[in-house]
Amino acid sequence: MISLVIAAPHSGSGKTTVSLGIMAALIRRGLTVAPFKVGPDFIDPGYHRLVTGRPSLNLDSWICDATFLRKSFARHTAGADVALVEGVMGLFDGVSGSSDEGSTAQAARLVGAPVILVVDSRSQARSAAALVKGFVEFDPRLWVAGVIFNNVGSDNHARILREAVASLPFAIPVFGCLPRDEQLRIPSRHLGLITAQENPLTPEFLDHLATVMEQNLDMDGILTATAGPASLGAPRDEPVLPLSTRIAVARDAAFCFVYEENLRLLREAGAEIVAFSPLSDSALPEGSAGIYLPGGYPELFAEQLGANEPMKRAIRSAVEADIPLYAECGGFIYLTQGITPLHEFVGLFPVTARMLPRRKALGYREVELTADSLLGPKGTMARGHEFHYSEITEMPPEIERCYRIRKQGVDLGEEGFLHRNCLASYVHLHFGSNPGMAKSFVAACRSTAGTATPP
Repeated sequence: MISLVIAAPHSGSGKTTVSLGIMAALIRRGLTVAPFKVGPDFIDPGYHRLVTGRPSLNLDSWICDATFLRKSFARHTAGADVALVEGVMGLFDGVSGSSDEGSTAQAARLVGAPVILVVDSRSQARSAAALVKGFVEFDPRLWVAGVIFNNVGSDNHARILREAVASLPFAIPVFGCLPRDEQLRIPSRHLGLITAQENPLTPEFLDHLATVMEQNLDMDGILTATAGPASLGAPRDEPVLPLSTRIAVARDAAFCFVYEENLRLLREAGAEIVAFSPLSDSALPEGSAGIYLPGGYPELFAEQLGANEPMKRAIRSAVEADIPLYAECGGFIYLTQGITPLHEFVGLFPVTARMLPRRKALGYREVELTADSLLGPKGTMARGHEFHYSEITEMPPEIERCYRIRKQGVDLGEEGFLHRNCLASYVHLHFGSNPGMAKSFVAACRSTAGTATPP
């Protein structure tokens, strides 16, 4: 199967634009593309889905073990012509300086996919060859199939770059030189790109993007160079339990940060996933036996969320009826009293949130359950990440905590707040780090199915 990883020496080199462009060019050729994103990113996968028409899965080799990651890759590539993985940060950047754990390089090795290195050539010429040489030789276990130069200033600039790479003591293809093109810029803000829900790429943009790639890249060469042995082979899915328990999952412009594998694991545990919108719906889906509020940007839609009184009442009523609710990051903020300047939210937790000018938290987290909860018994271990610019006022001591959180072995204290059968946290947990969490959540919902939300 054809598989490739789009990587770069550093963030900001153009990985996302190149990834989307190659996807669009492949779709134009009539190929089916299975998209992936390395690391804990929710925004880029939204654009992958918009271009390919297929969900994009996160490949995170720190959060999930190698077996789970390989199975996810194999399962998602079944029936696809091309697997395209967009990397994260620099190719070898992971959780430490002494290993590639959690990096794009490790993910590429685990799934056996070749790497195409996207090099931002702005303000450099022959020096780019030295950079390429270092990346190709840094880890001999990694297959770097070729190079794409981005932000090329002129035909002469492209000629010098090609000559420089041709002078290296080994042969490595230059698949193309992409000119600077402001029309391809995707707007961004503090958490990364503007989400695909807010900034859906127009057909004209995608057509231009595909044309730029076809005109400036050797697409046939890329497909030939990255064709490899047969795929890992689609694994058998876990049998889906016959009893279907309806879980309402918030999915709209305000709540769009969710791991697709979390939803798959919930389905395999017997859940029927039904999407709803806290922005526009007036009630939870009929028969909901559980609620999942993922992260997102509630601060950008605070006025609309605060004005939707019927939905806020529906969520409060469900929680007071002990229907299980799991919320993370933006979903957690929605359950507080509101965000400053005050827009009243659901109010289950007696705190308010405020946005900060600088990032409050970023990085991987390891979570240990210190009390029984809807995600599992005391002692359950899981992994995830935090990334937010908000903070809450001090949570009253009478609100129970059930998480002990660590960052690279450093104890960050207690979190994971409980109110009745509602669990809320700033941490985005990946159920793939401990699939028992999905089973526990569905079991908790099933046990209260008799009190499921009415129409």
